[in-house]
Amino acid sequence: MDRYKVAIVDDDELSLDNLVFGLQKFENFHLEGTARNGVSGKKLIAKVRPDLLFLDVELPDMRGMDLLDSIRESLTWGMKVVFYTAYDKYMMSAIRQSAFDYLLKPFEDKDLELIIFRFMERIELERKAAFFPAALANTSQTFMVFTPTNDMRALRPAEIGYFRYCSERKQWEAVLSGQTPLPLKKSTTADQIVRYAPCFVQIHQSFIINIDYLMIIKDGKCVLYPPFENVDELLVSKKYKKELQDRYCL
Repeated sequence: MDRYKVAIVDDDELSLDNLVFGLQKFENFHLEGTARNGVSGKKLIAKVRPDLLFLDVELPDMRGMDLLDSIRESLTWGMKVVFYTAYDKYMMSAIRQSAFDYLLKPFEDKDLELIIFRFMERIELERKAAFFPAALANTSQTFMVFTPTNDMRALRPAEIGYFRYCSERKQWEAVLSGQTPLPLKKSTTADQIVRYAPCFVQIHQSFIINIDYLMIIKDGKCVLYPPFENVDELLVSKKYKKELQDRYCL
């Protein structure tokens, strides 16, 4: 049986105790720790790397949304966040902040059970996406990617000119037609990307192109068809040049 780590950040003692008691009903969910403020919450999250975080919206030293924003860049694992609040006015804000779900205080057993059920469903879907990305790509040429906040995004190969690896953030991003680049979940690898669709071909440690947009390789760089014709960063490394030439007779 899989075991999932849980952390709670909440300064309301009664609400915290109720949630701790409610979670005891789920054998494969183990409470790794609790915190009563944002500063302690950050330390707890970094230490235990929970799979599921219950986060109060109003903490003594900061708002839960601000805490979440401050740690986004360091989230290299698939933590799901549930905002735990007595104020339903925060629900839409929680959704906009890419929380996995929200739980209103005081909660009923069925509310917590629904969140646990949705969590298990999402984990199963992520596993399938990680191990069988090619199968997803064959569904009407649409495939699913996961963002750093664990949202799912449906994409079509034709939307993507290329992928590039951002060494500063240590993550891949998709360069899309007419849109801002889309960051991918930090655990996404180059091998997973090239399996999303046959047209994705790696040309460099930091670049994977959509071969359908390739016009010519000139001076060691890939020149793409519109709307990506002004891109000049797509270097072809020696490691991948021979494979590219053999595969596509370039």
